[in-house]
Amino acid sequence: MRVVMIGTGYVGLVSGACFADFGHQVICVDKDVDKIASLTRGEMPIYEPGLAEVVRANVAQNRLQFTSDLKSSVATADVVFIAVGTPSRRGDGHADLSYVSAAAKELAGALCKYTVIATKSTVPVGANAKPKWALALPTVEQSLSWPSVSTAVTAA
Repeated sequence: MRVVMIGTGYVGLVSGACFADFGHQVICVDKDVDKIASLTRGEMPIYEPGLAEVVRANVAQNRLQFTSDLKSSVATADVVFIAVGTPSRRGDGHADLSYVSAAAKELAGALCKYTVIATKSTVPVGANAKPKWALALPTVEQSLSWPSVSTAVTAA
C-alpha cells in the first residue's frame, strides 16, 4: 500500500515509520523544510525509543521517504493520513483544528484520483461527523469524474 502521512510530529513520524516497517511504501510530508532535511539526514526531531533505528532501516530499504512536496506525494497514494497538530486554544482549551483544516484544503487541491483520506490528528469526539474542513472536498469531486463522494465516520 502507498501511504502518505501529512505531518512529521509525534503522531505522523511514528505512524509513518511503523507503516513502513510493516512493509508499506510511506512518504512523510511536512511544510517545515528544515525538519525534512534533518529527517533525511537521519536526525530525529522527537524522542521515541527505537524510532531512529526503525526510520533508518526503512529509509535504507526505500520504504520511507521525507518531502515537503504534497502534490507529487499524493499522486500515487492509496491512503493519506492527516496527522498535524491540534494544540489547545488559549483561553478555552478547545482543540485548534486550523492545521487540520489547512492540510485538508491543500490536500483537496492536490488529489488527482480516488484516495482514502484518514484523520490521524487528535480531534474532539464528533469533529469528523461534519467537519468544516471537508468543505474543500466537493471541489475535488467536481474536478474529477467521480459520481459522488461519500464519507464514513468511525470511532476508534
